[in-house]
Order: sequence, then structure tokens, then C-alpha cells
Amino acid sequence: MLQADVMSALQTPRVGKPGDPCVMVIFGASGDLTSRKLIPALYNLAAAQLLSREFAVIGVAHRSISTDDFRKKVAQDLESYATGDVDPELSEGFVRRFYYMSGDFKDKNVYSQLKEMLEKVNRDHSTHGNYFYYLATSPDYFGSIVEQLADVGLMENNQQHWRRVIIEKPFGRDVDSAKALNRQLLQYADEKQIYRIDHYLGKETVQNILALRFANGIFEPVWNRRYIDHVQISVAETVGVEQRGGYYDQAGALRDMVPNHIMQLITLTSMEPPISFRADAVRDEQAKILHAIQPYTAEEVLTRTVRGQYGEGVIEGKRVPAYRGEEGVPPDSRTETFVAMKLMIDNWRWADVPFYLRTGKRMPVRNTHVVIQFRRAPFVLFRDTPVENLVPNQLVLHIQPEEGISLRFAAKVPGPVMRLGTVDMNFEYADYFGKQPSTGYERLLHDCMIGDATLFQRADMVEAGWCVVSPVLDVWKALPPRNFPNYAAGSWGPREADDLMERDGRHWRNFDK
Repeated sequence: MLQADVMSALQTPRVGKPGDPCVMVIFGASGDLTSRKLIPALYNLAAAQLLSREFAVIGVAHRSISTDDFRKKVAQDLESYATGDVDPELSEGFVRRFYYMSGDFKDKNVYSQLKEMLEKVNRDHSTHGNYFYYLATSPDYFGSIVEQLADVGLMENNQQHWRRVIIEKPFGRDVDSAKALNRQLLQYADEKQIYRIDHYLGKETVQNILALRFANGIFEPVWNRRYIDHVQISVAETVGVEQRGGYYDQAGALRDMVPNHIMQLITLTSMEPPISFRADAVRDEQAKILHAIQPYTAEEVLTRTVRGQYGEGVIEGKRVPAYRGEEGVPPDSRTETFVAMKLMIDNWRWADVPFYLRTGKRMPVRNTHVVIQFRRAPFVLFRDTPVENLVPNQLVLHIQPEEGISLRFAAKVPGPVMRLGTVDMNFEYADYFGKQPSTGYERLLHDCMIGDATLFQRADMVEAGWCVVSPVLDVWKALPPRNFPNYAAGSWGPREADDLMERDGRHWRNFDK
């Protein structure tokens, strides 16, 4: 991009229509997700003029406080967790849009009271009867909340108004529970009303995978088994389980990350071009990839998957405890905090191209990336030169913490002798387009307000993702690990994860930041 083009992009207002007039109801409004992510995201939308002027929020939670106290908390959350500067005048008007009611999510009377409050807020803010419900609650409440909303007429969708529900992960614990939850929800809501959220899809680089592949003529022709050797997907976290030990020990890294975040990255990286960017056209192609992933046999689970649990170690110069020493974790826990897998996609484009994935807690750095490694060039030309080997090209999609794209290629080192050096050409979003205040939820909330479900999972996608990991869950349950903990906090995981790739003559690409 020319410098003039860069400046033009920076000076152009953000393009997009404001969300529809509506009321957002947050179940679990006193929780950490609301404070750290949802409130700052809504403020960023307001600051970007992407929030309708006819918009309001009702928070629902067990905690008994008044609307005035809730508004004070919203203001405090903005001060604490805002991702950019907070304008006092905008903030004052923003906070006045918030309302609160307390109650037990299983109490039917709560939904009758909510209906009355919604009718009042709808009149006061002219929201046209459009409501969407964000379930920032324990998964145990998902089905019953939607059922009770429907019982009092709050899920009715018609030409005069719309009703939608955003459901956080985890969506089930396995394929059977995911199917049961889908059946329950679809009794009371149409599939078009259900938005299964995955906040990873709010990342700019994740959204840009489709633009990179399908808007550039140089990439799609080589995006196949003829030119690509393998694909790596890594989601590394430096944190342990923090205050979620009790919950995490019932889930583990496989359930927590693979059927949702990582499967989304795999499908966007490997899907065929959709016929349009309409939600179902994109999700149809994603679903095809999920169904094309070869299911594991019991023997393949033992040879193509690795699980780990972190022990004591040092991260950023500080000694941290082992997973079994974390608050809420049993001292003999067999729950995995690290997973590595080798997947094969059984279709024309990707036959024989392995997809390696790994995710873990207490890794050396916080980093999420997708590595596309191309096949080596033939060595024939360099046979009679000092060049001993050719480094394969890699295209890396950096998801977090810095969002960008880098390309690794070989270049001649200046001098009279033929020597090759490795060059990395880097693009970072912040350098070209400026840094936008973001929590990762802005795009997803706005999409729900305008009815665009492209970045949300469909029922069949959720179930297909669970089908991929179900054989692994079954074998791991039948054969508990004997060597936990098997990697030190601050390392890149157990040695077996390196072996998984080295057996194929390949290596993980690690980043130091």
C-alpha cells in the first residue's frame, strides 16, 4: 500500500451502519465477562457511531442492587477496562442507557418481571420491540433461560420486531450434550435466532483470513496440497487457570479450546470459496471441512494426539505453581492443560496435508498463530554452490497479541559467494491502519444487532466439531494419564508434542512474543 493510501485509510471514518434499535439483556450482568468485555465493547461501538441511538441494556443477575448502583458499576468498569480514551460526555449518556433487575434465572417470576421492564424500556428508548439476550451464565442455565423467555412470549420473532439470543461457550460437554442442547433450544427458537458466539472470530486477523485468501489473486492458486506441505495452529497462553480451577478441572484444554476456537481457525484456513459472504454460504463451506476431517480410530488417538499437564516452573521471571497446586484443583487431578493433535482433511484440496494443532496453559508467551508451510523448492539449481539446504517458505497469520501477517522467504546474502539468508516480511494492522480500541467483541455484538450470523456457529457446525474430539475424549477417559505433570510451566509443552511432528520430519514454529 502506498503511503498516500495509508493516510487515506487512516483518515476515513469507520464504514458501517449503526445496529438496529434494540434492547440488550445480559443474563449474568454482575460477572467478569460483562465488566471486562461487554461494557467496553458496547462503549467502543457507541464511540464509533455504530450503536443505535435507540438502544438500552438491562442487566439481570442474582446480586441484589439498584439500577443506580448498577450504573455506577458500569461507569467504574469503563474506567477500569476501557480499551481507549473515555469521553466524559459520551460516557454519561452511555451509562444512562443501563437498567438492572435481580433474580434467580430458574424463577419463572423473574421472566414476567423482565417482560414488564422490557416494555417500559422499549417505550422510553423507542427500541421497536427488538430484543437480544446475552447468556453470560453457567452453561447449566442456557436451555432453561431460553425456554422461560419463550414461555412469556419474549422469543417471538415477526415482521414487526426481532428476538435473538447469544450463547457463550462451552456449548455442551460432548457431542451428545451438544445435540441435546440444540434440540432444547430449537423447540423455542428458530436457528436464525440463535447466535453461538466464539470471541476468537472477533479478532481482525481471523476475519481477514477470508479477505487474504479470496481477495488476492496470488494466494488462492497455491492454497492446496500441491504447494502446501502442512499447516500449524498454535494457541498458547501464559496464564494458568486463575480463579477458574473448579470449572476448568471439569473441562480441560481439549473441551475448552479445540471444538470451538481451533476448529473455527481450521475451517476458515481450509474452506472452499463460498458463493457469497452471506452467513449460510460461508458456514456451509465451514461445515463441509468439519465433516471432511478424518475421524480417529482408537489406535490413532494414541499416535496422533498428545495431552499434558503443567508442573511448577518460571514465567516472566516469576515462579508459578503446578496445575495441581492451583486453587480449586484436586491434588491428584488428571485433567489436561495442554493438547496437541494431528488432523487430516479428507477432500480434494487437502488430501495428505496434515494439520497440526496445539493449545496449552502456562506456555512461555501468549501467542496465537496459523503457520502455512509451503513445500521446499527443488535443490537442483544450488547443487554446486555452498548452499546446503533450502528453508521452506512460511506464511504466518498472527492472531494475538499483535495482529498481522508475515511471509518468510529466502534471499541471497550480498557478496561474491552464493549464500542464502532467511527474510521475514511483516505486516501489522496497527502500523497500517492505526490501533482501534477493541475487546474482540465489538464486531460480534454489532453483527447480532444487524442480523449477520456469519461469524457465529450453526448447530451442525457445533455438533461436527464435537464429533472430531469425541473419540479422543473416549480414549483418554478409558486410559487415564500416568505421567502428569509432564511439562514445566514456562515451556512449550511435553516432549511428546515435539515428537508428534518430528516423526514426520517437521518442527513447530515457536515465537518469542
